[in-house]
Parts: sequence; C-alpha cells; structure tokens
Amino acid sequence: MSQNHKIYPLNELPGVLQSHRDANRKIVHCHGVFDLLHIGHIRYFEQARSLGDVLVVTLTQDVYVDKGDKRPAFTEQLRAEAIASLSVVDYVAVNQWPTAEETLRLLRPDIYVKGSDFKSVGGDRTGKLAQEEKVCKELGIELRFTQDIVFSSTNLINRFFSSFSKELRDYLDLFRRRYSLDQVLSVVDDMARLKVLLVGDVIIDEYCYCSPLGASGKSPVLAVKYGSLDRFAGGVLAVANHAANFVDSVRLLTVLGDHDDHRRFIESSLHPKVRPAFWIQDGAPTLVKRRYLDGYSLHKWLEIYTMDDSGLSSQKDQDLAESVRRESPQYDMAISADFGHGAVSPALCESLVSHAPFLAVNTQVNAGNASMHTISRYSKADYISLTERELRLDTRDLKKDLRLLACETARRFQSRALAVTKGRQGACMTNFDGAFVVVPAFASRAIDSIGSGDAFFAISSLAARLNAPLEITAFLGNVAGALAVQIIGNQKAIDKAGLTKYVTSLLK
Repeated sequence: MSQNHKIYPLNELPGVLQSHRDANRKIVHCHGVFDLLHIGHIRYFEQARSLGDVLVVTLTQDVYVDKGDKRPAFTEQLRAEAIASLSVVDYVAVNQWPTAEETLRLLRPDIYVKGSDFKSVGGDRTGKLAQEEKVCKELGIELRFTQDIVFSSTNLINRFFSSFSKELRDYLDLFRRRYSLDQVLSVVDDMARLKVLLVGDVIIDEYCYCSPLGASGKSPVLAVKYGSLDRFAGGVLAVANHAANFVDSVRLLTVLGDHDDHRRFIESSLHPKVRPAFWIQDGAPTLVKRRYLDGYSLHKWLEIYTMDDSGLSSQKDQDLAESVRRESPQYDMAISADFGHGAVSPALCESLVSHAPFLAVNTQVNAGNASMHTISRYSKADYISLTERELRLDTRDLKKDLRLLACETARRFQSRALAVTKGRQGACMTNFDGAFVVVPAFASRAIDSIGSGDAFFAISSLAARLNAPLEITAFLGNVAGALAVQIIGNQKAIDKAGLTKYVTSLLK
C-alpha cells in the first residue's frame, strides 16, 4: 500500500506537527541522504522513534548530495517513498537547504538524532554537525546519538552497485590498501594552519546564455536570441576562493584596470578570509572573458576578450615585486595563478622565486596569451601544475614519453612535485627524484570544465606544501576537479565539507 500520505512539502510540516505539540507528544527528527535504504537506517529510525512519540525524517535534496559522481543513486522522490514505507516513520519531507540547520529552525523538534557513524560532534570533519549542534543549543533541542552497528549506503553502493568503471574500482581498491581514509583527510585538516600569499591575473568570466534562431537570411552566420547573463569571479579570484575554504588566511596581490574595473563585484565575490590589495593598471580595463553559449546544452559558441595585457608601469611593477619580497616571510607559501595576461611580470616572477618560502605555479596556455606563455618564465618552483599540452609546449616536444618529460621538467625546476593534468584521463605526478604516480579522473560526466584546472591547482598546491605523498596530492586535486566540473563556471568554490564527503564516498 502506498505511504505517500506521509510525505509532505517541508513548509507544511510545522503546521502538521503543531497538533502533536498541542497534545504534548514528543517530536523526534532524523536527517540525511539515505540513498540506499538498509538495515542500518531501519535500526537508526527505530532507536530514534523510541525516544519520542512522533518521528520526522527529512532528506537531502538531489542537488545537494555531494557524495561523488552519479550520486544519489536514487532520486529524492524515490528515497522519500522508501522511507515513508517504514511503519516506524510518521512524516517525511525533502529538505530545501544543503544542510539541516534551517530545517531544525523550521521544525523545532524536541530531539534531533544522529546515527552511530557520528560518535561525537568533534568526529565530523565536514563541520556541519558542529553547526547543527549550535542550532540545537540555540533552540533548546536535545541532540542525541544512536549506538549500533555502523552501515554505510556509500560503502554498499561502491561494493555492489558502483557506477565506476572496472579500472577505477581497481584503482580505488589499490589506493585503499596504501592509504587510509584518515590519512587522506588528515592532509585536508592540516591545510587549516596554512597562510597563503597569492598573485595572478584577475578574470571576470561572463556567460551569455542564448538560444539559436538559425542562419541569418542575408549572410552565412548563426543568429541567436539573447537570454541571460551570469558573471563569475575567475582566474586568481577563483583560486583565492578555493584556497580560502581550507586555509587560515589568503593574502591576494593582483592587478585591476583603471576603468571598467569591476572592483565592487570582485570585493563582494571574495571569501571573507581573502585580504586583497590591488595595483591599478593605467589606461586598461579589468580583464573580462565573455562566452556566448547555448542556454540549454551549455555548448560554447564564441569567446570575446576585453583586455590590455601590457601590464603595470615600471614603477608600479617594482612596487608589486617589492611587496612580495616584504610580505613573503609572513606566509607559509606563495601561489602564482599565472594566466599570462600581464599581472605577473618577469620582475614579479623573480621576486617570487627569490623570496617565497614555497612556490606553487600554474602557467596557463590560452587564446589570450597566444600560446607563448610557459613555465620557463620561472627559474624554479617547488610545485608546478600544468596540462600535458602546456608541458609539451614548454619543452617543444610532442613525442617524448610523458613520464620522461615530466621527470626531466621536475628536475630542471627542482620541484618537490609536478602535476600533469590530462582531463578525462586524470593526472600524473612526479618530483625531482623521479617518483611517478598516475591517478585516474573521478568524474564520468561534466557540466562545465571551465575552472576545474583552477580547483585542481588550488587544492593540490596546499597538499604539496604539506609534503603529502604524491599520490594523495594528485588524488585530492582530482577530487577537487571532479567537484568543479559539476559547477557552471566559477559559480561557487570547492569547500572542505564537499571535498571531505567526496573523498569519503570514494574510500569507504
């Protein structure tokens, strides 16, 4: 028999629950994804129900399930129906927010129950449980933990219903034998103590969504209808926001134009932990990359640059290089997100090489720098992240074995780690000692690849600074990249909670 009468829109539940409060019934609340309903969930609900008179279960919306590629395995409607079929559950609703804090404020249960996989608030590396505990204390809600055998939907799905290829499953099995989940997440936790100095090119990414009308009647061009415009903080701004979600602080030194500077948008888009300082380039706009794309498929048709890549005046350039020299001792590392649009001059490169306690560099090849921008503009770097094309362009070698080429480059720059990203083929990593690892890509589908390289670079740079094993460094970079390709442009930054959940989903 259908139990859909138990399923309510979330905003209707407070009124439904009020009648139970009026009758002095104790309301118990459980919240989670519950992707694959199993005996662990049933026992969790039974223990929770025994603590009160009415059991309410809320589910994470599909869009907020950050447990890896092709998750959730079951839609929110199917998950709700499965839970509603249990006699122990009285009401079911799909949450409206990524986490449960606002849900607790809306429902105001007497008791909020977490499962046995949460032994304590401090045991939750995502930090979400601490926020939930704060709300519970604020509202006088009792927070309880069940005590039982721990089962995991993620582990069961990975073992018996995995959407991963056999090659990826085999790799993850080998990785689990070499490294524990705790080892990997400890690297992420340790990032919190880092202080980062960051330089690079500001890019304002504009996405102009259109719909095709067909060929023009008077000339052979595609005619499109304008729909809407999104604006994102890209380039070094994206790297800053990714890093700020993991580290203690980020000091950003960068360049804006003296007109069309987008300064208000930039400052409002930066994470609160990012402390920026701007040098103004005379007679130039702040760089904007406008992409015209199909609003349905997100297929990109055209990209237009508004830029002046001549760089700062000589005096301002020296001032920026001097600021790096002066401020570097205050930080654990410097990151150069060098897109080749004029913000990072030869003088600034030299200052970074000479004074940074640890230097991480990405030199991107793009249409705006005419493919003349390579890593050789730096004489040394502790960590380098390049695509295979960028590596081969720098070495002027299209044929040599990639492993040999990467190892030679790492030795040339005395790099502790050098990553070569290969899109859907994952990434490889080496160092000046010749160690070499290959880590496959974790995402089997992508919404938008723009910004995925920035996410890989930001997170892997932090891991490299902590001297994490090469394979863990590449692994975390690939996780960040997999999360980023599910986001349109640089709409939002990768955060610790999302990365931690994704890592956990892979290694459980």
